[in-house]
Amino acid sequence: MHIRIWITLAHDVVAAGIAWYLAYWLRFNTDIPQYNVPNMVGSMLWVVPLQALVFFISGMYRGMWRYASVPDLQRIAAAVIVSTLAIALMLVMLPPQQPPVPRSVMLLDPLLLIMFLGGSRLAYRMWKERRLRNVLGANGMSVMILGAGDAAPALLKNLGRAGDWRVLGLLDDNPAKRGRQIQGVNILGPLEDLVKLAPSMGVERAIIAMPSASHQSRRRALEICRRAGVQALTVPSYQDLVSGKVTTSQVRNVELDDLLGRDPVLLDETHLKTWIRGRSIMITGAGGSIGSELCRQIARFEPAQLVLYEHNEFALYRMEQEFALQHPEIGLKCVIGDVKNAARVAEAMAAHRPQIVFHAAAYKHVPLMEQENAWEAIQNNALGTWRVAEAAIVHGVEKFVMISTDKAVNAEIVCQGLQAGSSTRFVIVRFGNVLGSTGSVIPKFREQIARGGPITVTHPEINRYFMSIPEAAQLVLQAGLMGTGGEIFVLDMGEPVKIVDLARELIRLSGYSEADIGIEFTGLRPGEKLYEELLADDELTLATPHPKLRIAKSRPAADAAWLQQLSDWLQQGNAGADQVRQQLAARVPEYTPQATSTAIP
Repeated sequence: MHIRIWITLAHDVVAAGIAWYLAYWLRFNTDIPQYNVPNMVGSMLWVVPLQALVFFISGMYRGMWRYASVPDLQRIAAAVIVSTLAIALMLVMLPPQQPPVPRSVMLLDPLLLIMFLGGSRLAYRMWKERRLRNVLGANGMSVMILGAGDAAPALLKNLGRAGDWRVLGLLDDNPAKRGRQIQGVNILGPLEDLVKLAPSMGVERAIIAMPSASHQSRRRALEICRRAGVQALTVPSYQDLVSGKVTTSQVRNVELDDLLGRDPVLLDETHLKTWIRGRSIMITGAGGSIGSELCRQIARFEPAQLVLYEHNEFALYRMEQEFALQHPEIGLKCVIGDVKNAARVAEAMAAHRPQIVFHAAAYKHVPLMEQENAWEAIQNNALGTWRVAEAAIVHGVEKFVMISTDKAVNAEIVCQGLQAGSSTRFVIVRFGNVLGSTGSVIPKFREQIARGGPITVTHPEINRYFMSIPEAAQLVLQAGLMGTGGEIFVLDMGEPVKIVDLARELIRLSGYSEADIGIEFTGLRPGEKLYEELLADDELTLATPHPKLRIAKSRPAADAAWLQQLSDWLQQGNAGADQVRQQLAARVPEYTPQATSTAIP
């Protein structure tokens, strides 16, 4: 055994001896009669070794004193109780002693022993942490924590362990918390006090520790940091914590998602777990921004197997490595394949028998795909969806959830057309732009800032709807659960955001001003709309029990003749961009050839 374990065991043996003596001493009002001393000493000679044996067997010495916590105290209490029962049993089995061990000693000894063993460990931990704080007093980064809720204790603990932070205090708007402490750190006042405390206390950083607060509250906290002249950091958002990617203690810079995000999604977790737990789930496009997040969200509900179908080898490799580390209990099947390859899709479904399929494989970067790559886009998005949907029907998939946009018209029509006469239930989930996803404007803006600018925006009034990747994935799951077949669920995207405002926020978050990084307006692209619409003009929506999901009442389902004509066209050799636009105009009434920015199916 390690020398420290022997030292700890020796400490506990001494503590057991002292506790046994003090139990007698208290029993006889601090004056042990002479005739009881031999009895006390004699019983101590076998009681203490018995207690030490129980302590060792119980696993008390696997923990480290400097990290002593409630589970360690529970283990100590359990070991002491077991040893007390063992002592009582021994007293019954041994010949009667004269005078006998007083019953009050049997009650006092475990109480004293728990106090000694637990108290010494907690005292050591407090000493180490106080010593660490004293060392950091001169060298640590001075920081104020905004928010004294559930996230604060874990954050304080991990900042102390990190070794390079000096926490000056906490601020919280709840008046009932002011003047109190968390782990010895004072709650000084409301968030607004940071403006006056920052210069007087030398605050260098402020950590916004409000993961479950509304985005308005987090935005207000960031504005207070700006007025106070301190750099703002934050703990992960509620969405990231739910996804399992991070923990509360992982401090990071404030991102655009924190400012433009929305309130947390309320999921029907009980029914989601019933739906997913123990089942085989297949995700196409599993290495993409939405597909990968879907995998993480699904993993929370304990599927028996995840089948990751992905065309990009490196993206699939990254998912394999992530799940091997974070979810080794889930059976992971990584399949390289193209959704347009009907044989490969059928082979994957036959081998792994998925009961639910989430189809997230699609091209979505409109400017790149709408011209020279238009035929490839419609092949992947429409024909690829068709191939996967047909395989799902053949192999008895219970539910097929397609992730759509307002630009995936043909793919939606295919799924709705295949629903007729099929036991597979097709559910379509439609949403708009996702912050930070592949093809999003945000990565482009970051690259332009890194190059020194300017940031290019097509028009000062252009706006779009945005949501975070975790929120989008969670709402896809909720819609998949609620769908009964044939519906198009439209996600509530909140209020539209001006792209130029996004650019300005990103410049500020990067530590620059508009004098450093300019914004240049390049003019609208052909057919580009100033205002994004999630529903076509002839569509209406119906409310659902979930506040962020509505159902689109769209065009009548396509008949067999329409589907056959589309199938014949999609399977022809090739088509130029002009022919693609003409065919789309003939098949989709909402589409006009001039509006090429909405042409990707």
